[in-house]
Amino acid sequence: MLNRKNSSEKLGASNLEISPIAYGFWRFAGTDVQTALTKVETALEMGITLMDHADIYGLDGDGQFGDAEELFGAVLKAAPHLRDRMVLATKGGIMPPLPYDSSNEYLTAALERSLTRLNVEVIDLYQIHRPDFLTHPAVLAETLTRFRNEGKVKEFGVSNYTAAQTAALQAHLDFPLVSVQPEFSVHCTDPLRDGVLDQAMAFGMTPLAWSPLGGGRIGMTLNDAKAVDDQQRTYHVLSVLDRLANEQSVPRVAVALAWLLAHPAGVVPILGTQRPERIRESMKAFDVKLTRQAWNEILVASQGYPLP
Repeated sequence: MLNRKNSSEKLGASNLEISPIAYGFWRFAGTDVQTALTKVETALEMGITLMDHADIYGLDGDGQFGDAEELFGAVLKAAPHLRDRMVLATKGGIMPPLPYDSSNEYLTAALERSLTRLNVEVIDLYQIHRPDFLTHPAVLAETLTRFRNEGKVKEFGVSNYTAAQTAALQAHLDFPLVSVQPEFSVHCTDPLRDGVLDQAMAFGMTPLAWSPLGGGRIGMTLNDAKAVDDQQRTYHVLSVLDRLANEQSVPRVAVALAWLLAHPAGVVPILGTQRPERIRESMKAFDVKLTRQAWNEILVASQGYPLP
């Protein structure tokens, strides 16, 4: 299988070059600027260049809408030289309690607020966070085209879209969508069969995998994993990951990420850790060698039944 270590890859059909692993900012808010700067610098030092934001990040716990973008903007203000070393992505289209709005009026205001919070004049990749069933794709396409013509966004993608929803939007655009962002991990394997990854390969889009470590399940102890579900699916997955990890003297997380990296669609896992040491640990995924047999063994453990 392809070894993507230290590679620089194109983001879809664009000219933007990205790393095969991205850094996500869902839990980024709530610290001081220096702590935040250390996280960003660590990611860049490890060769991670794609920074994945959303305007809603920060709206959990005691946080507020836009907190993650605002803190990142403060990082760029403190260290403006870092901007040229990254591909900056963010998402818009969610406004609780509505919750989804892809209208021209809302997205126009949302984009301007993101630009201000991030302290930048242009966003490299802007993704629609979730589909709005009340906005026709032709209307959304007009909005995205205007953003592009105004020079405020370089490239566009979608997040949590079905393959059909992506195709409907693409049909009204004169330029290609370059990314799709589904939930994908050894715990959630839906994109393998729901058409999202197949469409990405057909259209030349880059799949960006959110929650690539199963929402924290990959970090569970085996004892805790036994209590997660009745079929002990998580336990069986972790057991297989541990065996493969021990055989190659790498951490469990490295094998879980390597499983995603091995897919021919060029999946880019988005790391969500807020600990610099975990960022470094994750990069060991490129040292993992998975045979087809081992890759499918993980899949069988995850789905809970053998392949036909």
